[in-house]
Amino acid sequence: MTYTVNCSILLTELPLLERPAAAKAAGFDAVEFWWPFDSSVPSDAETTRFENAIKDAGVQLTGLNFNAGNMPGGDRGLVSWKGRCSEFKDNIDAVTGIGERLGCKGFNALYGNRQDEFTPEEQDELAAKNLAAAAAGVARIGGTVLLEPVSGAPKYPLLTAADALKVIARVKEESGATNIKLLADFYHLAVNGDDVAAVIENHAKDFGHIQIADNPGRGAPGTGNLPLGEWIARSRELGYEGHIGLEYKEPQETAFSWAIRDRATAS
Repeated sequence: MTYTVNCSILLTELPLLERPAAAKAAGFDAVEFWWPFDSSVPSDAETTRFENAIKDAGVQLTGLNFNAGNMPGGDRGLVSWKGRCSEFKDNIDAVTGIGERLGCKGFNALYGNRQDEFTPEEQDELAAKNLAAAAAGVARIGGTVLLEPVSGAPKYPLLTAADALKVIARVKEESGATNIKLLADFYHLAVNGDDVAAVIENHAKDFGHIQIADNPGRGAPGTGNLPLGEWIARSRELGYEGHIGLEYKEPQETAFSWAIRDRATAS
C-alpha cells in the first residue's frame, strides 16, 4: 500500500520542518502538507527551508494545499472568499513553484466558508473563476487541483462528493479545465453522512486523491468503526492508483502502530 503522511496533522509534537524526516524514519517515503506558511507568498528563505526539509529527508512531496487562511481560527480556504481574490491568485504561483521544484502534482484547494455579506451565488461565481485559474497555473507542471468536501466547519458548503463534483463540472464547463478532481476524504464524507461505498462505486477511477481517518474521533485506522481497508481495496479494484493520505490525529508514539501491524501481516 502506498501511503503518504500528512505532516500538518501528524507528528505535531515536532517542529514542522523536522516532520518529513520523522515520517521517513517511521518507514514512509511520501508526505503531504497543508499550506505550511503564514502568508500566500512566503519569502525565498522560508520556501527554501521547507523544500530542503523535504529533500534532506529523502521523501517525496505528493500533496500541498493552497493557502486556506487561518485554519486554527476556523478558515477553510480562499477559493470562494470575496475580498481575497488577489491573495489567492498570488498563491497559485507560489504553490506551483514549490510543486515544480519538488515534483509534487496534487494541490488541494479548500473552497472556503460562506460569507454573510455575500450571496452563495456570488461566492460560487468567484470560486469557479479561481479554480479555473488554479487549474491553469498547475497545468504547466502537470499538476491537478483537488477539491474536497469537509466536515466540522458549519459555514463550509461542500459536504458531500456530489457537492464537490457539481463545482468541478461547472469549472470544466466554463473554462475547459480537465485537471481538477475530487479529493475523497473518507472520514469527512462519512461524518457528513455521505454514502462512501456508493461514491467509491461511482467515482473511484476518477478520484484525484484519497485521505483517511477513522470515526469517531478522527483517529488512526482501527480506532473507530469505518471500514477503511475495504474502501481502499475497492477503490483500487475500480481503478484508483494514487497515494492514500494519512490525515488523522494520533500521538507520535502510536501514530503508525496500525501500519506496523499491517506490514507484519502482509509479510
